[in-house]
Amino acid sequence: MASLSIGEFATACGLTPKALRLYDELGLLPPARVDALTGYRHYDTAQLDRARLIAWLRGIGMPLARIRLVCDLPAGAAGQEIATYWKQVEADLTARRETVSFLLDRLSGGDDDNSVGHTSVRLHSAVALDRGLVRTRNQDAAHAAAVLFAVADGFGLPENDTDDADGRDGGHPLPSAADAALHALRHAASAVPPAQLTTTLTSAFHSARAAVREFATSASAASNASTASISDIGTTLTALLWSGADFAIAHVGDSRAYLMRDGELSRLTQDHTYVRSLVEEGRLTPAEAETHPDRTRLLRALHAEADTEPDLHLRRARPGDRYLLCTDGIHAVVRGLEAVLTEAEPQEVVERLVAEARAAGAPDNLACVVIDVHGLH
Repeated sequence: MASLSIGEFATACGLTPKALRLYDELGLLPPARVDALTGYRHYDTAQLDRARLIAWLRGIGMPLARIRLVCDLPAGAAGQEIATYWKQVEADLTARRETVSFLLDRLSGGDDDNSVGHTSVRLHSAVALDRGLVRTRNQDAAHAAAVLFAVADGFGLPENDTDDADGRDGGHPLPSAADAALHALRHAASAVPPAQLTTTLTSAFHSARAAVREFATSASAASNASTASISDIGTTLTALLWSGADFAIAHVGDSRAYLMRDGELSRLTQDHTYVRSLVEEGRLTPAEAETHPDRTRLLRALHAEADTEPDLHLRRARPGDRYLLCTDGIHAVVRGLEAVLTEAEPQEVVERLVAEARAAGAPDNLACVVIDVHGLH
């Protein structure tokens, strides 16, 4: 098997000697041998395929940790992993495209970035929380006030048979990771100019993430060995922060945000779930995903052992828009969301959503917020 110097190998595979030294230090592409006297690295020609794959994957922007995973997989599985990565890149590009369109629209209109609520609208909202018909503990949470609206779906705490019908113990709310997240979020978010929406909401999201980590640590320490570990305690989070008609969305997990505009319903967020990745890879149809046994398995959420960052979008609302935030206790069981969202008032909508979920068996906790956008006359 032919041996190549680091310079010859770099020329043959398209990587620089500097990159090869880095990949050696990381254990991603160690040389076949290192001269004991000179320290020179030497590579075998059999390593060229792996080196070229690394070069191609770096060329499309794949992180080194994920490249290591791809390189260690069989060819078929490696191809699926690359396809999944690229689907995620395309989704991110779509989100960025929406933000760019939003910014271009706002800037071309000559809006004043330094004014709070530069395009005035009135928001009318309603919120509903329900334990459902199966769970004995309510771990969902919701917030709707002023400029901040959010839902969160907590998980990881044991069921408690002493809860009453509202998911309370002795009349007091039982805290969850979702409660911790929304408590921190609403104290960190504030009314800001449109230009500061994303930075303010991102900072508030980080506060929520820290609160969930603290909650999970405390809850785990207070529980016995039979309950969930600290890594199993966490929450989803979907939040909207408004400034006039402009708003930012921060999202992680499988709670959702929807828009009802001109009689058409569209989803503003993407689920961070295992089955969604299977659908993107073509291994499941959307219909099959709805009944898949792992449909609730999250790939991203707020929990103690991850520095999760949210999907972040900027949007501009129009008078007549209706927005729905909901946990999977709603969207996984209520069929015909579009029809329900045509109810006259937000309060009627949230009551109907709860009723529809209960009629479908309500196997999970549920939370929802409906927001109507009105122009000022």
